[in-house]
Amino acid sequence: MDVELTARQVRISKALREQAEVGMERIARLMGRTTSASVTFRVERHLQIAELTVSARHHTIAATGQAATQEAALKHALAHAEHQALRHRDKRLTGKRLPKDEKLLTAPPVARTKTRPPEPELSAETLENGLPAKSAAKPRASILAHSFPAKPTVVEPHIVKSSEAIALRPMSLEEAVKEAEFRDRELLIFHDPAGKLFVLHRRRDGQMGLVEIP
Repeated sequence: MDVELTARQVRISKALREQAEVGMERIARLMGRTTSASVTFRVERHLQIAELTVSARHHTIAATGQAATQEAALKHALAHAEHQALRHRDKRLTGKRLPKDEKLLTAPPVARTKTRPPEPELSAETLENGLPAKSAAKPRASILAHSFPAKPTVVEPHIVKSSEAIALRPMSLEEAVKEAEFRDRELLIFHDPAGKLFVLHRRRDGQMGLVEIP
């Protein structure tokens, strides 16, 4: 097979020409009847590039290799093209092995059977009264009845001792909050250095509330 070699701003040596011809012959045997083959060598920013094309009757392979030398670039391009040729050959052989009936065989459409839910069995009383099946099988709606306690629940008040709820020394609001958190107190009565009286208590949401006593 004749291989067309093209050089653009590079020089093709005799060894490089033989490497290209041997590699293209191997690819041509994999593809079958080859009509044309060409290899182009060029350089771009000190990078050697090899571009090859192999055309068969119904398929064309194109590959590119880049490396620091022309031999390495051509080697990468030939390996890429040979991989494509092997895939094309396997695909062609698989298609020839299948008989014509298997090639045209398509999966039949799946028929879905229409299923209905099972109808409930009718009791003897329903059959004797002559009630229709739909009215007999229809469930009755249930009503939830709420019951109320006879006597309301009485919650006993929480008694706090005065020694635990009254701060003896004057303190600021920040000190009172820290004291209540540290002592885990729900209620604290204190007065500030100016003599004003306050009640610090914990609300239901967990936050601390402050009441000023005039």
